[in-house]
Amino acid sequence: MGAGDAGRWRRGGRAAWGRGQCGNFGPGGRSGAGPARAGVKMPNKKTAGKRAPAKRKLAEVFGVGEVLADTSRKEWKLGLPIGQGGFGRLYLADVNSSKSVGSDAPYVAKVEPSQNGPLFTELKFYMRAAKPDEIQKWTKSHKLKYLGVPRYWGSGLHERNGNSYRFMIMDRFGRDLQKMYEENAKQFSHKTVLQLGLRILDILEYVHEHEYVHGDIKAANLLLSYKNPNQVYLVDYGLAYRYCPEGVHKVYKEDPKRCHDGTIEYTSIDAHKGVAPSRRGDLEILGYCMVHWLSGHLPWEDNLKDPNFVRDSKIRCRDNISILMDKCFPGKNKPDEITKYMEKVKLLSYEEKPVYQHFREILLQGLKAIGQKDDGVLDFGLAENGDFQRNPMQKKKRKAAAAASESTEVEIEDTGSPKKKRAATSIHC
Repeated sequence: MGAGDAGRWRRGGRAAWGRGQCGNFGPGGRSGAGPARAGVKMPNKKTAGKRAPAKRKLAEVFGVGEVLADTSRKEWKLGLPIGQGGFGRLYLADVNSSKSVGSDAPYVAKVEPSQNGPLFTELKFYMRAAKPDEIQKWTKSHKLKYLGVPRYWGSGLHERNGNSYRFMIMDRFGRDLQKMYEENAKQFSHKTVLQLGLRILDILEYVHEHEYVHGDIKAANLLLSYKNPNQVYLVDYGLAYRYCPEGVHKVYKEDPKRCHDGTIEYTSIDAHKGVAPSRRGDLEILGYCMVHWLSGHLPWEDNLKDPNFVRDSKIRCRDNISILMDKCFPGKNKPDEITKYMEKVKLLSYEEKPVYQHFREILLQGLKAIGQKDDGVLDFGLAENGDFQRNPMQKKKRKAAAAASESTEVEIEDTGSPKKKRAATSIHC
C-alpha cells in the first residue's frame, strides 16, 4: 500500500443525532476524531440522521519533509498527505532523518488546528492507555501474541505561519474490515467471526481495565495491521468514554438528550436510552457485530431511520434471544455459541465487571464445535454461500449491493462536536 493509495479518513464513525424522537424528547449527538487510516477507503456508514457540522478551521497543507517535534523533543518527518477530515489532515510519517519519508512509512501523523477539540479528546485516551510499554507489558503478562490497540508514539504542538497545530503520531494500518465484508458479499466465515470475537474481547478487556469503554465496535473501526493481515486493531477512540474515572463508576441514568448515541445498527440498548456507555454495552455491541458478520443480517437493518423502532427491536431480541437467532439464521443450523454469548451479556448488570474469560470460552467452544481452533489465521476468502443459510430476500439484497459496490476517492465527513462530560458518581469499579 503506497502513499498514492488515497483512502478515506472519516472522523467520528457514529450516528450523530440532532433533536428528534426519543420518547417525548430529542436525542443529542456525539462526535470525535476518527482513526488514523493509511491508504484505506472508508465505506459509507448508515446513519439515522446527522447533526450540522461544527464550524472549525481546516488545517493548512504541510509540505513533504516538514519536521514536527513532540513533547519529548523527538522529531518526526512528514511524508505525503493521505487523507483529510473536516478540519484535520493525515500524513505518512517517520522518525526524522536525512532520508525522505517513503510510501512504506510505518507511522502516520494526525494534524489539526490546536483550537479544535476532537484530536485533543482522542489524545486523552491514547496518553492514558496506549503507550507502547504499557501495551507490551499487558500483552506479555496475559500471554497474548499481540493486542489490537493502536500504539501512541508521540504528540505535541507545532507553530506554522503564525498558526498553532496539534498533532499525534500513530502506527500505520491497512484495510478496514467493512470494505472486506462488502467484498465478501457481506458475510464472513464462521471461524473468522469467532476469531475476530476473541481478539476483540482481548482488546476490550484492556480498554476496560484502563477505565474506558469504546462504544462503537464495528467493521469500519477494525483495521488490519499494515504488515500482518492476521492482526486486527480496534481504532477510533475520539469518543472513548471514561466510565470509571479514578475507580468510581458512573451511575445508571437515562438522559433523553443522549438517546441513540452510537452507530444505530450496533449501539447498545443502554445507549438507545441515553445511558452513559459501560462495559456490558461494549460486549452487547460485539454480539450484534458477530451476528451481522455471520448472517449478513440484523432484524432492524431496514428501519435505521427510526431509532425507536431499532431500540424496541433490540429489547425484544434481548428479552427473547431466540427471536434474534431465528430472524438472522432461518435454517436449522444456528450458532449455539452466539446464543450463549448473548444470554451471558443479558445477565450483566450496568456496573458489573465481566469475566472476559467466560466469554472467550464460549467462543472457543464454538470453534471446537465446527472442528476448528484458534490458530490466529484470519481467512477473509470468499465462500460460496457462507456458513449459514440466509433469508432469500436478504441474499438478493446482498448480491445487488455487492454488484453495485465501487471504489471512490477520499471522502470525509464532519459529524459534529466533541462529547460532553458526565459527573462522577459513587459506584466503585
